[in-house]
Amino acid sequence: MSDRPDLHQGYVQACQNLGRPENPFIAHVLQEADKNDKMQTKGITLKIAGNNRLVPVQRVTDDDLQVLASVLGNAAFITGLDLRYNLLTDAGAKHVATLLQENSSLRYLNLMFNDIGTSGAELIARALHSNEALVHLRMTGNKIGNKGGMFFALMLQINSALEKLDLGDCDMGTQCLIEIATALTQNKSVKAVNLNRPFLYSQEVETTVHVALMLKNNNSLVELHLCKHEMKNFGVERLCEALYENSSLRYLDLSCNKITSDGVKFLGEVLKRNQTLEILDLHTNRLEDAGAIYLSEALALHNRTLQVLSVVSNNISGKGLVALSDAMKTNTELSCIYIWGNKFDEATCMAFSELIQTGRLKPNCTDVEPYEVDGQAHLAELSHGLQKHYYWTLSCGVVTDKAANASLAIAAVSEY
Repeated sequence: MSDRPDLHQGYVQACQNLGRPENPFIAHVLQEADKNDKMQTKGITLKIAGNNRLVPVQRVTDDDLQVLASVLGNAAFITGLDLRYNLLTDAGAKHVATLLQENSSLRYLNLMFNDIGTSGAELIARALHSNEALVHLRMTGNKIGNKGGMFFALMLQINSALEKLDLGDCDMGTQCLIEIATALTQNKSVKAVNLNRPFLYSQEVETTVHVALMLKNNNSLVELHLCKHEMKNFGVERLCEALYENSSLRYLDLSCNKITSDGVKFLGEVLKRNQTLEILDLHTNRLEDAGAIYLSEALALHNRTLQVLSVVSNNISGKGLVALSDAMKTNTELSCIYIWGNKFDEATCMAFSELIQTGRLKPNCTDVEPYEVDGQAHLAELSHGLQKHYYWTLSCGVVTDKAANASLAIAAVSEY
């Protein structure tokens, strides 16, 4: 058996060789990694997230990453690297690209909310042309822009290893979204993609039409996020037409759009026939009672596949919410429902209190909790939801509830 690797000693030596000061946070993480018994057998993820609140954090700079990359270049036992919320710029992206070219075991890379721009995106995307190891990449919140997104669209035409790609909040534009959708028409490896909050300067639904065309032809994509796309009912209708032909999508995120009850009517028809969709996120739209009733009819009488539904903040009153609660009595497959931010009346509070108290709705599968005042039922808010662990994850242990951590988590690949 080979000697245990000494990452910390290698880091100290690399700092001396490159004339860089040690980052105490990196040193601490590497010291803890050296103690991990799983390192040589299963591989580990180095969690060097700048938003860690359990230990003192000195955020990672480009110079810090240069030293770290030199240590990890041949470290086959490092299978994941979490660098979210640090101070990395395009200069740091150069070191990321070098690491992707040298390390053939890294499967998970989280760069969300750094300061990487267009040129950094180009370096990382080009490195993935030849990289055959990385499975999951998160670029969330780096302002790579439309041009930076185009480099990732080109990468998707070449790379056949990447399975999860998160490009949410990256300031991408219409042209970039169309190119990514076109690339995914042919790409058969990507299982989950996040395209949240692009910059769209037109009221047209051209991007949604291209995404719909992609869904008609792609039978490998499992998870799709289209939050904040300014999507209206016509766009939803195009997506629903595609979903009749799609047999792979299990999680669809249409949150924070402009979908009304007319658009939800199309979704209700899809749910009557679709046999694959498991999670549907419609939070912060304008479903109102009519939309909730369309969904409840489909779920009560036809659909037995959907497991998780979010209708948070949709201007739904008691009539629509009670209809959804009644659907849960008939449909035993629907296990999680999130309803906070709507108009609760006494009938709503009683209906959901009954679901929870009878055990039909488990407390960790909804965002409300019943309580009584003077004999009258009320509902309090719980911090549960589909994106509970999107911006942060537990520093110890693993989140096992796919519904509570659904952002790029339902696809059949591990974080590592």
